[in-house]
Order: sequence, then C-alpha cells, then structure tokens
Amino acid sequence: MVVNQACNELGQTWMESGVSEDAVSGHIQLLVPGETACFACAPPLVVASGVDERTLKREGVCAASLPTTMGVVAGLLVQNTLKYLLKFGQVSPYLGYNSLKDYFPTMQMRPNPQCSNSACVERQEEYIQSKPARDAAAKAKMESEASAESEGPVHLDNEWNISVVDDDEVDVPSSSNTSDRLPDGLVHELPSADKYTQPLVAEEASPIADDLEDLQRQLDALNAS
Repeated sequence: MVVNQACNELGQTWMESGVSEDAVSGHIQLLVPGETACFACAPPLVVASGVDERTLKREGVCAASLPTTMGVVAGLLVQNTLKYLLKFGQVSPYLGYNSLKDYFPTMQMRPNPQCSNSACVERQEEYIQSKPARDAAAKAKMESEASAESEGPVHLDNEWNISVVDDDEVDVPSSSNTSDRLPDGLVHELPSADKYTQPLVAEEASPIADDLEDLQRQLDALNAS
C-alpha cells in the first residue's frame, strides 16, 4: 500500500504481481494512476478485510509454496514490463494465470470512483479532464501515420539497388557498340546475349543429289580400295 500511495501521488505507472494462498494461481497488473485501478481500488481479500496477516500464521505450519507457479507469474511480469518499456507488442492491463486449468484470463481494470485513496480519486479527475487532449493527439497520430504510409517509401535506404519493374514491358535488344569490342587477339568465350533475341532463320532443306546408284558406286569404290 505504501508503493501504491507514492505512485498515486507522483502519477507514476507501475506493475504488480501476486500468487494466491494455495499457490496454484496468480496474476500481473498494470497500474496507471487515474486510468486503471490502483491497488486500493481492488485490494486482496486479506487487505480489504483489514485482518492482521500475523494472525493468519500458525506455529509449525508453512504457507503453500509452488516455485513453478511463482516462476511463471514472475516471467509474465518481466515480459509485460519489457513490452511497456521497449514499446513493442500489446501490454496487458491485467493477466491472470490458473495452473490447474492452464487458463489465462485478461481484462481491463477500471478505477473505482469511490476508492479510499484520495490521491487515486484526484488522478481519476485529471484523467477525465484530459480526455479531449488525448483524443486530439490520438487522431493526429493516426492521420500522420496514414499519410506517411501513403506518401513516403517503405524503406528510405536501398543498399542493394533493388528496383521494382513491370513484367509486361518488352525488352528491347541492345545494339552492340564500340564498348563491347575487344582488343586484337581476344574473343568472347560465350555468344552475345543479343544473339538469342534475334529471330531464327529457317534453313532450306538441300535436295538429295545422289541417287541410289551413285551411293552404290561410292560404296564399291571404298570396298575395292
């Protein structure tokens, strides 16, 4: 409650987590003064009832402890904190964990207008009064992002000189120029690319001049020699 009071007075956003008494469920919560519920708006049952926690302890009896549940809740808290600080992904306002059913409920915790913490009530009033300014800022941000997507390029730099061209364009064969000529004594190992783009010329079939008798005489002459 001391941390909650200090954060409400300073308007400091913070996160808290907890594990139930039976150590089979837990939760993490994002607390934004004035926007979400503070720790006093929805306190645990022990805190809300005002019972002294020292009276709950019994001699020789250890409280339930399950390291795996606590480890899962701690990991969820760290992950949510990193998303908030590094501004990536979606920050969960409230995320629960039930290890018996592998259930992860999430919800939005609204502040209690009748909260017992006076600083929390003051932050709620400030949040309501700042609604027009927040709406205008959100609208301006959406318009700027939309204009940037429609006008600006996706990537400002093009290290590899990649360009997008239309596949329907017909490639015009480039004529050979003086720059393609090689010095004396050098020849191209492979044919020019323009050679493959030239239309094929149909070759006329040469008539057979020799008949069977001529072929037979040639064969006899070869055998005689």
